[in-house]
Amino acid sequence: MELYKVFLLWGMIIISILIIVAIIRSAIGPSMTDRVIAVNMIGTMTIALIAMLTIYMAEDYLADVCLIYAMISFLAVVILTKVYTGIYLQKKQMKAGPEAIADNLAIQPELRVPGQFDDEDEDIMSETASDSEEEDMP
Repeated sequence: MELYKVFLLWGMIIISILIIVAIIRSAIGPSMTDRVIAVNMIGTMTIALIAMLTIYMAEDYLADVCLIYAMISFLAVVILTKVYTGIYLQKKQMKAGPEAIADNLAIQPELRVPGQFDDEDEDIMSETASDSEEEDMP
């Protein structure tokens, strides 16, 4: 057996073990953020594993599978993050969007940094919100 195939085989074994560890982390992670990061790690390591298999088996079609899996993995993490953000904001009873900053600070005043929003800043933010509403209109 050629030397590079031995390295590829050991690399695939190590990545497989790390995928199992990441699966355990995604199951018992203390927070939702840890779980989303673990799912992202699983996707990334799976992509690396498929790329190593492409070289090890000398099958070119696996490179296409690797690229498609990369796109699906990226979309999965984006969707998980969007769902988690929605659940978090709903739990905190906060609104999403740039125009909702002042409302969110009114709901949770402990988030307010002293001097962060002066009267001038609030005027600028209200102008920005009204500008974005005007742009949405056809």
